[in-house]
Amino acid sequence: MLLPSLIKSRFRPLWAIAALYLTISALLRLVLWTAFDQPTGSNLVELAASLPLGVLNDLATLTYLLFPMTLLLALLPQRLLSRRFMKYPATVGLAALLFGMFYLACVEFFFFKEFDGRFNLVAVDYLVYNHEVFINIWESYHVIWFLLGCGGLSLLLSIALRRRLNRDGFPPVMPMRRRLSFAAGHLILMLLALALVSTDSLALFANRVTDEIVANGVSSLFRAFHTNELDYTEYYPTLPEDQAFRMIRNELGQRGGRLAQNDPEVLLRDFPARPGLGTLNVVVIVEESFGAQFNGAYGAKPDLTPNFDRLAQGGLLFTNAYASGTRTVRGLGAIVTSLPPIPSEGIIKRPGSWPIANWGEVMRRQGYRPSFLYGGYGLFDNMNPFFAGNGFAISDRTDIDRITFSNIWGVCDQDLFNHALDYYDRESASGRPFFSVMMTTSNHSPYTFPAGVPGVPAKGGDRTAGVRYADYALGEFMDRARAHQWYGDTLFVIVADHDARVYGREQIPLRHYRIPLLMLAPGQLKPRKIATATGQIDIAPTVLGLLGLPYQAPFYGQDVLQAPAGQARPLLLNHDHDVGLLLGDRLAVLGLHRQKGCYRVAADGSLLPTDNDPRLTALATSYFQTAFDLFKNHRYRLTPESFAEEPRPQT
Repeated sequence: MLLPSLIKSRFRPLWAIAALYLTISALLRLVLWTAFDQPTGSNLVELAASLPLGVLNDLATLTYLLFPMTLLLALLPQRLLSRRFMKYPATVGLAALLFGMFYLACVEFFFFKEFDGRFNLVAVDYLVYNHEVFINIWESYHVIWFLLGCGGLSLLLSIALRRRLNRDGFPPVMPMRRRLSFAAGHLILMLLALALVSTDSLALFANRVTDEIVANGVSSLFRAFHTNELDYTEYYPTLPEDQAFRMIRNELGQRGGRLAQNDPEVLLRDFPARPGLGTLNVVVIVEESFGAQFNGAYGAKPDLTPNFDRLAQGGLLFTNAYASGTRTVRGLGAIVTSLPPIPSEGIIKRPGSWPIANWGEVMRRQGYRPSFLYGGYGLFDNMNPFFAGNGFAISDRTDIDRITFSNIWGVCDQDLFNHALDYYDRESASGRPFFSVMMTTSNHSPYTFPAGVPGVPAKGGDRTAGVRYADYALGEFMDRARAHQWYGDTLFVIVADHDARVYGREQIPLRHYRIPLLMLAPGQLKPRKIATATGQIDIAPTVLGLLGLPYQAPFYGQDVLQAPAGQARPLLLNHDHDVGLLLGDRLAVLGLHRQKGCYRVAADGSLLPTDNDPRLTALATSYFQTAFDLFKNHRYRLTPESFAEEPRPQT
């Protein structure tokens, strides 16, 4: 008798809303499986298993999503709930709730399409930097039609549901004691769900995409907020501290330089001067989403990058280069600090990111003037505070006077490059060598570009149009730079921040981490291809080695041009909450809840699970554990006196 009476009680709206939510979630899973999971190799057996597991996740999420409504229905007096005027706020409330369900399903689909997963740390960033993101979404998708469609459907359903409840005599009388007992029972269920069911509790598949589909989007978003700045030692595999530092000191000591101190927890190494290119200017061009999969120099079939392919014939082309992660701040952080990508939030956006050992400070001590040039507003992703706090001069969109085209992300690449030419002319006139990191923005949705670029539509473009335009602007910049006095005295580094997007069933889809890396010194570097595995943290040590400059730094990266032939090089990678170390064809992955996994990389880039490799897992742990320890405790510095006068970040 208890269950039927509860079903017919004043709590009846809960059952209707729960049923609708479960139905929408199940339909969304079917759509996601068809569009994104089936192409990765998932079959009907996995689908049949994932749907009931997904329902369990949805039920756990519903316990806390519906609890406020349970409280409201339990506490509202009978006389108030029965009043005629209550139907209007009830209908509006139901419509708003239903609108949220429908619209959230649409948002989840497009987020999954872009990022191959449920809401994650990227979604948190999107909420933090809502101005750029919301306008980008408005320009990239038919938002108004989704709003109207979801709004109309929600209103119709809420009216129909309200009429059905009224026809059945809602709300029936229910004693306060029973109402409070029901609310107490709901509270107990909610607390049990929060305590026992985490977002990844039912991640039981070898296919990462299937696990993402099983998950609940709302729960995933809350998890992303909760784990935005994780403490590595609390959530990931660790070693005794002395063992971790002993292992990493031995590892780095074998990869170039001489350990400068006997302190067991200091990684400073001395690199003596050697014959090289000398004090050339250094310009690092970081290209947005310029993955190797699009570049002809890396075997891509479409003729999207004729300019990069042409430039690649005149310099050092690194054919086995990998990004540290999937976000711009991951790439910039790795390039500038040579620090492994610690889990969850990147260091650029974490408190305590300045002062920190960085490439710019090394160059400043050699007489260079470090700068960071960006086509957008540098407060996005905390870029300006990070670079300014670490001694870089900042020049972003606010300093660019001649703007021919822009969108919400920034000025077009051509405008940024024109600004850079003027900026470098002024730097050169000062008589000091300059070191500059430049970040482009055009290869990004909504894919709008200046008119008149061959093969690139001004509006309605896509990723290939973005790559084609980025290549066009890059080629134009390099051609125009030849006419400037400083061109022949400059080493150019062209690298992507990350690939376009990371898709695949693997924990860390390596195929989408491969990026182009090219170093050019006109007339001073003999063109050749470098097959040595190279990560973004290796760029600074490699360039410093090319120049032959003496320096001291705790960098984790290595001069790959000096790596012994045939020796496997470690690559440090991040994907959402997972981190990994790739050594040859073996990959160790460290995840939340101290999870460990080992894989062999197949010829096509897929990952094949293998037995645990204790040595590889320990090496990976030593890299990430010590990197986090040094960062957290503000000990990732050049020397104690290097930041005697700490620069203040611009805001």
